[in-house]
Amino acid sequence: DSTPPPHQDTAKTARYISHYSDWGYLATISTQDKIKGLPFGNIFSVSDGPLDNSTGVIYFYVTPMDNTVADLKSNPYASLTFSEAEGEFCRQMVYDPEDPRCARLTLTGKMVEVAPEELAFAKEAVFSRHPVMAKWPVGHKWFFMKLELIQIWLQDWVGGTTLIPLEDYFKATPF
Repeated sequence: DSTPPPHQDTAKTARYISHYSDWGYLATISTQDKIKGLPFGNIFSVSDGPLDNSTGVIYFYVTPMDNTVADLKSNPYASLTFSEAEGEFCRQMVYDPEDPRCARLTLTGKMVEVAPEELAFAKEAVFSRHPVMAKWPVGHKWFFMKLELIQIWLQDWVGGTTLIPLEDYFKATPF
């Protein structure tokens, strides 16, 4: 983990958070009987590429046995939230996770299955960051998904939030 970029550089900050986060909180619209149609959140290990190759595209390794995957089959739109509180920066600065200076990023979009021509990269992206996942039970029918972005929402300072244009996000680099 390196030092976060200056808060004024919002696109770079967003890319920094999405690259250096090992996990995020994915919110879907539930298909579970008791809470059908209500929001449901779940933690997922994620990767936007190997540590030395950030793409900004978030990859997931999921199983159909997970409620969230059932939700996504019904409605593929979801929001993925990261918090800078995951790393050391906010602790070192003594920022509470809800302090706006402890950045948080929400990526909203459509979850899609990774296409065959992209599978090798998705596998490298996820397994290079989460090696144990490669050994998970085959019987659970694991597969790769990615988030096709629609909106990028960032709060990294006091006084409001920023919507980052997709073009700026993908042009930026976390390094």
